[in-house]
Order: sequence, then structure tokens, then C-alpha cells
Amino acid sequence: MNIQWYPGHMTKAKRAMKEDIKLIDLIIELVDARAPLSSRNPDIDEMGKGKGRLILLNKADLANEAGNAAWTAYFEEKGFQVMKIDARQKAGLKQIHQTIQTACQEKIERDRRRGILNRPIRAMVVGIPNVGKSTFINSFAGKAAARTGNKPGVTKGNQWIRLNKQVELLDTPGILWPKFEDQSVGLKLAFLGSINDEILNKDEIAAELCIYLTKFCPGLLAERYECEEEAGASELLEQIARKRSCLMKGGGYDISRAAGLLLDDFRGGKLGRITLEFPSMTTSTLSAAKIGAGEFPGVLTTSEERKHGCDTNA
Repeated sequence: MNIQWYPGHMTKAKRAMKEDIKLIDLIIELVDARAPLSSRNPDIDEMGKGKGRLILLNKADLANEAGNAAWTAYFEEKGFQVMKIDARQKAGLKQIHQTIQTACQEKIERDRRRGILNRPIRAMVVGIPNVGKSTFINSFAGKAAARTGNKPGVTKGNQWIRLNKQVELLDTPGILWPKFEDQSVGLKLAFLGSINDEILNKDEIAAELCIYLTKFCPGLLAERYECEEEAGASELLEQIARKRSCLMKGGGYDISRAAGLLLDDFRGGKLGRITLEFPSMTTSTLSAAKIGAGEFPGVLTTSEERKHGCDTNA
């Protein structure tokens, strides 16, 4: 299975981002807290040199708390301002205003020395598709300022949004990078819904998710769907179809419908709070990943991480 998705509008969006980045003081980068490394576009670091940086671990409510803490420490050690958020909850975003001021402190002091007072901070909001940028902007702004949707690719162009006298936001389309050198990254993004489902074989993606969950979250599928996890991935999907009455006209089980149900349950947090990767992941383990055999790259690589990686009670 070779997962790649880089439609033409992303090339155009990247060019526009390179131009607009000259106008901004801060980059607010949203990543999916369940896979913060895989959901970061590596091009952002190169484009954002010399700018203030704030990383928001979005959908933190769907990730395990041990994972959220580990990733917060990881990014802070690299010099980023970091916050974990649920972009749908306005109350949890109040602290971001202060964090933005902290991230841009050098810029604010430089303006003061030049006699420039009260110039608003201009922040560019970036991230891969379906990571929640527009939802974050709308919650942060307290109004429907950006288009939202439950599939990738809703935002097509850049738009400026003035929050108040202190902060202006630039909403940008979600962009990936031209090629996933490691297919484990593409697979995790497919799990999360950041790849357009229309170009994927959802049956195969769901089968791979079955392999992952039985390996790293044993007992989860058995509890949720009353199935036998010792069976292979295809048999597991058939059991889910049977238990959830996913039937085809004329008889037989609708495996595709069961696959979609499993992916929707995972993406919506109905399987529990699950972190797909931890900071202990290394480049070498990424390169050695054997996805089809059920071997995943550095996921929950220590006994403590395995213990806390899947929290079905949260």
C-alpha cells in the first residue's frame, strides 16, 4: 500500500505561504496530539526560521495524557511555546493570548525601542489537512470567521482575521509535503483522517488499524465490538460487521461499511484516548517499520508508554 496525497492546490498554497510569511511575527502550528510528529509538515520549520513559534497539540482530549505530557516536554525542549487544546472548547483557549505575547516578547520589545506601540501581532495559523485550524480560529475569535468541515481540504485560500487590537490571524489551507518518505507516516495520517478518504482503500486502512490496536491496545476491540482479537484483520472486520449489523442487500456482510465504522470510531475518540507515537520514536525505527507485518515505528517503545498509550476509560 503506497499512500501519497499532494493535490495541485497545495503547491499553490505553499507558494502563497512563502510570500505571506514575510508579513507575520508568529507561526501558530496545529498538530494532532495523537501523532504530533507525523502530523507536522517538515517544510514549516524551514519557512519559519526567525519567527516566533507556538505549537498547539490539538485534539488533546482524544490523546492519552501521558502522551500529551511527553510531547509537551519534547517541543518545549526544542524551544517552542506549547499548549495542548481542544479547539472545539472556547474556554480552554483563553490562555493562548498570553502565550502569544510570550512567544513574541522579543518582537514587542524591539518595537518599543523603535517607538512603535500597540502594533498588533500578526500570526499565521498552519497545519496539515483536517487538524482543526479553522475550528481553532472560530473558537478563538468567538465567531464563524473560517470555513470548517470534517474532511480535509475545506480551506482553499489564505484569509486575514482580526481578533482584536492585539492579534491578527492569517488562516491558511492545510498542506502536506510532496512525498511521504516513510509510509508509516502516511498510514497514521490516514488513520487520523488527514488524507482524503476518497483516494484510499478504507478496507485496507481499517485492517491496518486492527493490526495496530490488537498489538498495542490489546483487548480494546474485543471490549468495544465483542470480537475475538486472535483472528486476523480481515476476520476482525467481518466480526465487527456481524456485531454491528453491517449487512449487504441479498445477504453477506458489508466489510466496507464496518471499515468506515471502525475508522469513524477511532477518529471520534469512541475507542478511548489513544496516542499513536511517542517522542522516543527515532528515524532509524521509522525506516525499519514493516507496516504490513504489524510492526509499527517506535510506537509505545517502553513498557511505561505501552502501559499508558491506550486509555479506554478516559
